Amino acid sequence: MSAVRGGTPYGATTIAGGDGSRQPSQEELAIARYQGEHVAGLAVKLHG
Repeated sequence: MSAVRGGTPYGATTIAGGDGSRQPSQEELAIARYQGEHVAGLAVKLHG
């Protein structure tokens, strides 16, 4: 595997080394940001 990327049908993910040497990529952060905004929007709609 040449690149580790996070993102599954279930949501944002990231893989980090045990020592924390690998940080989330810009792509992983963008996926997480989109998911957070989407969930927040749904919460606002449900709250009414």
